[in-house]
Amino acid sequence: MYARPAAAVAAAALGCTALFLPGSASGTQETSASREAARAHDATARSAAPLVIAHRGASAYAPENTLAAVDLADEMGFAWVENDVQRTKDGELVVVHDDSLARTTDVEQRFPDRSPWKIKDFTAAEIATLDAGSWFGAAWAGARVPTLRQYLNRVDDNGQRLLLEIKKPEVYPGIETDTLRVLREEGWLDRQHVRSRLVIQSFGADCVREVHRQRPDVATGFLGTPAVADLPSYAAFADQINPTHGSLTAQYVAAVHQLKGAHGKRLRVNTWTVNDAAGAARVDAFGVDGIITNNPDVVRDAVGGRR
Repeated sequence: MYARPAAAVAAAALGCTALFLPGSASGTQETSASREAARAHDATARSAAPLVIAHRGASAYAPENTLAAVDLADEMGFAWVENDVQRTKDGELVVVHDDSLARTTDVEQRFPDRSPWKIKDFTAAEIATLDAGSWFGAAWAGARVPTLRQYLNRVDDNGQRLLLEIKKPEVYPGIETDTLRVLREEGWLDRQHVRSRLVIQSFGADCVREVHRQRPDVATGFLGTPAVADLPSYAAFADQINPTHGSLTAQYVAAVHQLKGAHGKRLRVNTWTVNDAAGAARVDAFGVDGIITNNPDVVRDAVGGRR
């Protein structure tokens, strides 16, 4: 178990304050550069090991999908983070997993007459007032639901990479276009980001297909376990097939790997959500390319995964 560092606790108590290691501003920049160099070395030295992706940030140790969880993943040494994107009543993209705000914020206390507290029924300004940390622990009180813009800026500042999930596209018509617009406006669709720092995924095949249609240069992933016979059709618009770990077999991973994805490279498999050492060892033995986890430190220790 990774202990919550004092810096993380202090930052959470201040709301959305960044988690910086001790030192001056220039020292912080040097530390970030050193971490990025270490990550590049790890990727080369352990190229056969699966990539470890921090699910909703370091969500076993900080409130999920908050900037604090992103910063903690960075402090723990993990380059890749995963998040969830949905759309507010007034068209702002926010980073929340559930389509309701009830589980991870104080929305029921703040707006008791607005049940079932769906994101699509609240404005961005209303959501910005909610406490998205206290449910996880008193130390995290005051953390906020970040907008996608805020989230992208923090990931960029940390030198991290992003596996972005578009949630429930059937609820938010046109969210693919909205997401790509924000990514473009925040500098995430330039060559450097597209080449090595961004993947967009969804459970909706039509959503992934639409992202690929609009931006064929962007890497995409389908969340699910399509039948082996259907995999070639998914390979036409996806670079990754990302199934739940309970659905996986070595034979299925091998079948995916036999195909080339939308960019002419071998289809990859990132499985979710594996939070214990035994489960990590099991899917590693299947030959997965990445493991999405709430406990990235546990998985890294179990399989020597890349960060």
